[in-house]
Amino acid sequence: MIKCMATDMDGTLLNGKMEVSEENRRAVKAAQAEGIEVVVATGRSYVEARYALDQADIHCPIICANGAEVRDVSGEVMNHFFIEKETAARIFQMLKQIGLYFEIHTAKGTLTDDYDKALDIMVNIFLTAHSEIPQDQIREAAKIRFTKGLLQLVDSYEEVIYDEDTAVYKFLAFSFEKEKLDEAKKQLALIQGLAISSSGSENIEITHSDAQKGIALEQFIKEKGITLEETMAIGDNFNDVSMLERVGFPVAMGNANPEVKELCNYVTATNDENGVAAAIERLIGVKNHENFS
Repeated sequence: MIKCMATDMDGTLLNGKMEVSEENRRAVKAAQAEGIEVVVATGRSYVEARYALDQADIHCPIICANGAEVRDVSGEVMNHFFIEKETAARIFQMLKQIGLYFEIHTAKGTLTDDYDKALDIMVNIFLTAHSEIPQDQIREAAKIRFTKGLLQLVDSYEEVIYDEDTAVYKFLAFSFEKEKLDEAKKQLALIQGLAISSSGSENIEITHSDAQKGIALEQFIKEKGITLEETMAIGDNFNDVSMLERVGFPVAMGNANPEVKELCNYVTATNDENGVAAAIERLIGVKNHENFS
């Protein structure tokens, strides 16, 4: 019997428009009404995750930044793992030398030192899935990350890296040049105490080795008196692997990376076909009731 459901956000709970579909929203609420412990496990910061969930009126605990931070339903921090300052400085210099654009997730929010580059990256990623939408329209939508405070502009990353009062949770580096990402992975592998993953072919995510979705989820359900065998996890990419490998009911999205699908006992529909709702109905047995508004 499934007692807990953990779901990734981008490429999973969220559709290609970066929204929770009405079908997924109703299904999640129906599961919660049946007593299922629902937890979101995402690479996003808490603020950026909450923004999307608030739009769907979904309230649940959140595993943020791939497990670097865990928050309860009220937003209180339950646990966190940050990258040591010396290690963060080393990562910073290495990514800069390779020529990668990157953002830094901290306890104070997600930061960038390049406004235009941040917009360009988001536009290019969105265009790969929605080439029919005008680029200017996508760019205006991308600006919401700044206007809503989901992404903050800083003058220099140095002031963040070396600030003793700012905990660095994650580096998120982007590139459409595979060679640069491969070089970064190669060099990062030489640094002890890190977890290297990705949530898309155009990025790499760098956290403390204990900051992984699977580790955070295991600790979370232990405190709830729930076993891994009673837990379902849904995901689509490599930063979901640590939780998919642990749970009794691993579910891959229809749009998941083929290697991720091979790890799972179940494959649901794509994120644009309400795959989370389909998985909830199939494995938990909860119908997508229309009375959940």
